[in-house]
Amino acid sequence: MKKLFVGIQLYGLRDLLENMPDHFEEVMRQVKQLGYDGVELAGLYGLKPEFVKEVLDRVGLVPICAHVPLPAMLADAEKVARDYEAIGCKYIGVPYLPEEYRPLADGFETILSEIERIGRVMQAHGMTLLYHNHDFEFVKLEDGTYGLDEIYRRLPKDLLQAEPDTCWIEVAGERPAEFVRRYTGRCPLVHLKDYIKTGKPANLYKLIGIDTEEKQADEGYFGFRAVGFGQQIWEPILQAASDANAEWVIVEQDEHYELHPMECARRSREYLRILGC
Repeated sequence: MKKLFVGIQLYGLRDLLENMPDHFEEVMRQVKQLGYDGVELAGLYGLKPEFVKEVLDRVGLVPICAHVPLPAMLADAEKVARDYEAIGCKYIGVPYLPEEYRPLADGFETILSEIERIGRVMQAHGMTLLYHNHDFEFVKLEDGTYGLDEIYRRLPKDLLQAEPDTCWIEVAGERPAEFVRRYTGRCPLVHLKDYIKTGKPANLYKLIGIDTEEKQADEGYFGFRAVGFGQQIWEPILQAASDANAEWVIVEQDEHYELHPMECARRSREYLRILGC
């Protein structure tokens, strides 16, 4: 297996950063000390892009990517591009599609055009747009293919690449390693997310801070875990990421429950180190 650089999605550390911009450098130093090579941003916490770049340079962390809410990119893609270009991000990720834009929704065709437009803006600034999936893109279209595959079929790979989220792929009933290999050469970043799921929990997105109407009563359990502490089998996923020519694997844990977020980050990094990352 080739060398994979290991980053962490800062959404998982948001409780240490939101409303506490003075903590940014200290949190980044802790991340570096745990052995992470870079970070994927999830907001700037009121900080100037130039300051974020200065801190990351000083600490020695690569600004790999930034997840930016789709409404912000629809409203002013140029500003988003300028901000994250100043930090040095190579990638910008679409983190989530609102319901009105998902496959089979009325707005799906519109959002494909808009994502292409945003991709061209990012390309003009030397960055590449990525799409980060959940499980809802795995809805079947009339021809039997998945909505997620349709996104990648319709949009050229120089304007949109994939950021497979291994948790949501498996929740959707697919095999993460197989999906990653399907997009060899098109998934420079792979999200490593572990979880435990029993029964048929119905309202999964409430766990990641997204307000959605409860469709039915939960009949099971779903909870995020540090990498290696859930039900994912990681060796084939990491091998697939290597085979698919991914550059980075990104640890993401949305919720931490009784454990401190930094302790979860430590556990994930130590487990990946055991597996050779």
